[in-house]
Amino acid sequence: MKVKDMTFKEGHEFKVRIKPKDDCSSFAINIGHDAENIAMHFNPRFETNNIVFNSLSGGCWGDELHEGNFPFVRGEECKFHITYNYEQFSIRLPNGSVLNFPNRLGDVKYKYFDVSGEARIIGIKIK
Repeated sequence: MKVKDMTFKEGHEFKVRIKPKDDCSSFAINIGHDAENIAMHFNPRFETNNIVFNSLSGGCWGDELHEGNFPFVRGEECKFHITYNYEQFSIRLPNGSVLNFPNRLGDVKYKYFDVSGEARIIGIKIK
């Protein structure tokens, strides 16, 4: 699912409800300007029980960051919240813990949102 021209600004809270498939190996959420400029790539991987973060600038990936805090369960709906500023993204996971990822593109407004992989979007909301 791709959403374009949806303004997500610094200080907004982006709420995502998603349900990974029963046999899900991974899913990804991308926030940025377009498919070639992703400020935050959030990629939970069930096969390794970790979350991979990255960014894409001009079509070139940066260095991956790996996080072992993995509160996702195949087949179970979950909700998490994303906020950001020009320095970093903060992701509040379903278990209440918060992960941070640098805002490598350094912008305070993004209009591109993409979900891919083996999960279904239940709802999205920006406040």
